[in-house]
Amino acid sequence: QVQLAESGGGLVQPGGSLRLSCAGSPFRFSISVMGWYRQRPGKEREFVATITSGGNTNYADSVKGRFTISRDNAKNTAYLQMNSLEPDDTAVYLCKQEVRYGLEYWGQGTQVTVSS
Repeated sequence: QVQLAESGGGLVQPGGSLRLSCAGSPFRFSISVMGWYRQRPGKEREFVATITSGGNTNYADSVKGRFTISRDNAKNTAYLQMNSLEPDDTAVYLCKQEVRYGLEYWGQGTQVTVSS
Protein backbone atom coordinates (compact mmCIF):
# COMPACT_ATOMS: atom_id res chain seq x y z
CA GLN A 1 0.00 0.00 0.00
CA VAL A 2 1.40 3.35 -1.05
CA GLN A 3 1.46 6.05 1.59
CA LEU A 4 2.59 9.58 1.03
CA ALA A 5 4.75 11.50 3.50
CA GLU A 6 3.88 15.02 4.62
CA SER A 7 6.29 17.23 6.52
CA GLY A 8 6.72 20.83 7.57
CA GLY A 9 3.97 21.21 10.12
CA GLY A 10 4.42 22.76 13.52
CA LEU A 11 3.43 25.53 15.88
CA VAL A 12 3.27 29.04 14.47
CA GLN A 13 1.91 32.35 15.72
CA PRO A 14 -1.05 34.04 14.02
CA GLY A 15 0.14 35.89 10.95
CA GLY A 16 3.05 33.52 10.49
CA SER A 17 3.96 31.18 7.65
CA LEU A 18 4.70 27.52 7.10
CA ARG A 19 5.62 25.47 4.06
CA LEU A 20 4.35 21.93 3.90
CA SER A 21 5.91 19.28 1.69
CA CYS A 22 4.44 16.05 0.38
CA ALA A 23 6.68 13.32 -0.92
CA GLY A 24 4.57 11.53 -3.48
CA SER A 25 4.76 8.17 -5.15
CA PRO A 26 6.94 8.23 -8.26
CA PHE A 27 4.30 6.10 -10.03
CA ARG A 28 2.88 8.48 -12.61
CA PHE A 29 3.53 11.44 -10.33
CA SER A 30 3.91 13.85 -13.23
CA ILE A 31 0.39 13.14 -14.49
CA SER A 32 -1.22 12.96 -11.05
CA VAL A 33 -3.43 15.61 -9.55
CA MET A 34 -1.92 16.59 -6.22
CA GLY A 35 -4.10 17.93 -3.45
CA TRP A 36 -4.01 19.20 0.09
CA TYR A 37 -6.84 18.62 2.53
CA ARG A 38 -7.21 19.34 6.22
CA GLN A 39 -9.12 18.07 9.18
CA ARG A 40 -9.80 20.58 11.89
CA PRO A 41 -10.60 19.46 15.43
CA GLY A 42 -14.12 18.09 15.63
CA LYS A 43 -14.78 18.63 11.93
CA GLU A 44 -14.78 16.55 8.77
CA ARG A 45 -11.94 16.50 6.29
CA GLU A 46 -12.12 19.44 3.89
CA PHE A 47 -10.56 20.46 0.61
CA VAL A 48 -7.77 23.04 0.70
CA ALA A 49 -6.11 23.11 -2.73
CA THR A 50 -5.28 21.07 -5.80
CA ILE A 51 -2.83 21.33 -8.66
CA THR A 52 -3.08 19.45 -11.93
CA SER A 53 -0.29 17.99 -14.01
CA GLY A 54 -0.47 21.11 -16.16
CA GLY A 55 -0.14 23.43 -13.20
CA ASN A 56 -3.75 24.54 -12.93
CA THR A 57 -4.65 25.30 -9.34
CA ASN A 58 -7.83 25.46 -7.32
CA TYR A 59 -8.31 26.72 -3.77
CA ALA A 60 -10.91 26.69 -1.07
CA ASP A 61 -12.36 30.17 -0.55
CA SER A 62 -11.08 30.20 3.02
CA VAL A 63 -7.44 30.02 1.92
CA LYS A 64 -7.45 31.97 -1.36
CA GLY A 65 -4.83 34.68 -1.38
CA ARG A 66 -3.03 33.17 1.60
CA PHE A 67 -2.03 29.66 0.51
CA THR A 68 -0.16 28.59 -2.60
CA ILE A 69 0.10 25.04 -3.90
CA SER A 70 2.97 24.02 -6.15
CA ARG A 71 4.77 20.93 -7.36
CA ASP A 72 8.17 19.75 -8.48
CA ASN A 73 7.79 16.74 -10.74
CA ALA A 74 11.54 16.09 -10.77
CA LYS A 75 11.36 15.53 -7.01
CA ASN A 76 7.92 13.88 -6.94
CA THR A 77 6.97 16.47 -4.37
CA ALA A 78 4.08 18.84 -3.81
CA TYR A 79 4.13 21.88 -1.56
CA LEU A 80 1.71 24.11 0.27
CA GLN A 81 2.99 27.56 1.18
CA MET A 82 0.78 28.97 3.92
CA ASN A 83 0.98 32.66 4.77
CA SER A 84 -1.03 34.89 7.09
CA LEU A 85 -2.00 31.89 9.15
CA GLU A 86 -5.00 32.17 11.44
CA PRO A 87 -6.01 30.12 14.48
CA ASP A 88 -8.83 28.64 12.40
CA ASP A 89 -6.19 27.09 10.12
CA THR A 90 -5.20 24.76 12.94
CA ALA A 91 -5.64 21.25 11.58
CA VAL A 92 -3.99 18.08 10.43
CA TYR A 93 -3.01 18.67 6.81
CA LEU A 94 -3.08 15.69 4.49
CA CYS A 95 -1.76 15.20 1.00
CA LYS A 96 -3.49 13.24 -1.75
CA GLN A 97 -2.08 11.97 -5.03
CA GLU A 98 -4.78 11.12 -7.57
CA VAL A 99 -3.19 9.05 -10.31
CA ARG A 100 -6.50 8.54 -12.08
CA TYR A 101 -10.13 8.27 -11.13
CA GLY A 102 -10.38 5.60 -8.47
CA LEU A 103 -6.66 5.36 -7.79
CA GLU A 104 -5.44 7.70 -5.12
CA TYR A 105 -2.88 7.70 -2.36
CA TRP A 106 -2.97 9.57 0.94
CA GLY A 107 -0.49 10.49 3.62
CA GLN A 108 -1.03 10.33 7.35
CA GLY A 109 -0.90 14.09 7.75
CA THR A 110 1.13 16.74 9.48
CA GLN A 111 -0.15 18.85 12.36
CA VAL A 112 -0.34 22.61 11.98
CA THR A 113 -1.14 24.62 15.08
CA VAL A 114 -1.65 28.37 14.91
CA SER A 115 -1.59 29.90 18.35
CA SER A 116 -0.01 32.70 20.30
